[in-house]
Parts: sequence; structure tokens; C-alpha cells
Amino acid sequence: MTNFMRRHPLLVVVVAQLCGTSLWFSVNGVGLALIADVGLREKDLGWLTLSIQAGFIAGTLLIATTGLADRIRASRIFAVSSLAGALANAGFVLVAAHQPFDLLLRFVTGLCLAGIYPLGMKLVIGWTPKYVGAALAWLVGMLTLGTALPHLLRGAMVALSWQWTLLGASLLAILGGAAIFVLGDGPHLPPSSGKARLRDGLAALREPRFRAVAMGYFGHSWELYALWTLVPFMVAREVARLGAQGFSTPLISFTIIALGLFGCIGGGALSRRLGSLFVARLALGASGLICMVYPLVAFLSPPVMLLLLALWGLTVIADSPQFSALAAQTAPRERIGSTLAMLNAIGFALTIPSIALTTALWQWQGLWVVWWLLPGPVIGLWAMHKLGRQ
Repeated sequence: MTNFMRRHPLLVVVVAQLCGTSLWFSVNGVGLALIADVGLREKDLGWLTLSIQAGFIAGTLLIATTGLADRIRASRIFAVSSLAGALANAGFVLVAAHQPFDLLLRFVTGLCLAGIYPLGMKLVIGWTPKYVGAALAWLVGMLTLGTALPHLLRGAMVALSWQWTLLGASLLAILGGAAIFVLGDGPHLPPSSGKARLRDGLAALREPRFRAVAMGYFGHSWELYALWTLVPFMVAREVARLGAQGFSTPLISFTIIALGLFGCIGGGALSRRLGSLFVARLALGASGLICMVYPLVAFLSPPVMLLLLALWGLTVIADSPQFSALAAQTAPRERIGSTLAMLNAIGFALTIPSIALTTALWQWQGLWVVWWLLPGPVIGLWAMHKLGRQ
């Protein structure tokens, strides 16, 4: 088994990433059940999502500013984070109806995810340095699939209580962490550059090309996670309009979010011919157009609306690997670590107000709430247009 893992390290890392990131939206996967059984509201689910986002931001800043990932083997951090995150996620079963303990455990889960997703990138560099671009597309694709996975678990376990979905996600995270523990770090990790200082990363925003990429990424971030949070609500609306018992809201939600995997891989392949800038602008423009049109065509039949939502799920994440590639190309080489840490920290911080706003207003505005996401693609495209001119 160890020999197989060493021969196919990228496969091991991306599958482990899939398993570990299933913790991210595990509560959202059972959100409708929590509303029915525990009495939560859409706004409460928004707060739970905000808690895990806040934990992830705090965790990434901690790792970036302390140099923790340079002192301890990446595989060890990944494995320990997967175990701790699995325990925090499973513990949510006991406190789902009790605030603030439910929010606290989601925050802790987010902290642990900071040791899974960014460290997965470092493991990819350590094992496949010649194919980082293609591998990054797979890694982000697996993040997308991991985000969707709880909806699949819920659909498969619909006859069981919602607690089993969370426990299933925790089991997957433990298996993923164990696989990385056995695999270990790759032989090609870059040397440590010491502490990453956020003020150095902020200084990079004075560079026009990097600033344009950063604004594009921030616009992308504003839209992405809020959309993923809203997908089950939008799917439930169309299923209710269909009035059919045979349609599963969790399975349809899984399909829509998971389509982002193909968007990432397809965008990665297209970028090799047309460049990352072209693909990033194409994907951001397509998702922004769907965002603008979606509530205007709400009168169309449910299958058409679900198809449009599927196209949105395909395009909304396809630009993410390309923004990472553009950021790495335009960031000052002497402070690339702090620059990318800053970029991720601000990007994920922007998901907090967008999620809070849309989940709080969903009950009153319905589908029109997606227009609150529209400034993200618009600002991002404006910035990327300036980059193209430069």
C-alpha cells in the first residue's frame, strides 16, 4: 500500500483533500433537516457557516504569521487537523440546539480546516513540483467536491437521522488524515522563508498587476461561498414547485456544487492554451451573468431553473485555480508567502458579510437575494479588464 501511495502521491493528496474538506459544509448538507427537526432558521444556518469561515481565517493567519507550517511537517499538521476537525464536527451532533456551543464547534472545525486545505497545497508542491498548475486545478476541484459531499451523504442516508451525515463526514476526514500521515511530505518542498508578515503582503497591493488580480479574486470570493450556502434553498424552491416526491434536494444540491470540479479541470486545461487571465475573466463573467439573470427568469419551469443553477455551479469556481496562478505570477517574489497569505485571508473574510447578508434576507427577498452577490463579479471583471490592458 505504501509503495502504491508513493507512486501516485497526487492521487492520495487530492482524495485526502476531498475527505478532509467534507467537514466544511457538513452542517449545510443537513441544513433543511436542522430547520425541520431542531428548529433552526435560515439565518441560524448562516451564522453556523460564518463561524466556520471565521475559524478558517483565524487558522490561516495563525499558520501564516507563526511559520508553523515551516517548523512542523506538513503531513503531520494535515493529519492532526483532520482528526481534530473530525472530532469537532462529530461533537456538533450533541450541541446542535445549544448556542453558543454549536457556533464554537463550527469555529474550531474551521480552525482545523486551515491545517487541511492550505497544507494540501504545500503537499502538492512537495510531491509534484513540475505539475503544480494542473495539480492545483485538481486540488481546488476536490475542495469543491468536498464541499458538495455532505449533500451526497445526506441524500444517501435520507432514511437515517441527520446525525449520521455528520458522523460520516467525520469518518472520511479521519481516513484522509491517516492516508496523508502514511504518505508523508514530498522530497521537493521549498526551503522555509521564515515568518510571513501580513504587512509585507499588504504592501504588495501597491503593485498594479497584483492589485488587479487581488481585486478579481476578492470579487470571486464575495460570490462563491454565499452561493454555495444558498444552493440548497434554491433547489428546495424548485423541488417544491415540481411537487414530485421522487426528487431529492440534497442529491440535486450535491450535483450542482460538484459540477465545479469539472469547471476547475476544464478551466485548467483551457488555460494551457489561452492563459489563466482569459479563463478567469470568462468564468467570472459567466457566473456574473447568471447571477444577474437568475431572479429575472424565476417564472421559467423548474427544470430550466435547475439547469441554469447547474451552469452557475460549473462556472462559479472555475476561476479560482486561475486566480491562484495569476497571484503567484504577479506577487513580488521576495515576499510571496506573506502576499498569498494576505490574499487568502482577505478573500475568505469577504465571504462573511456576503453569507450573513444573503442568509438573513432570504426569507424576505427569496431569489432576488442573489443580486447582493452581483457586485463581486462586476468589481472583479472591472479589475481584470484593467489587468488585461496592462
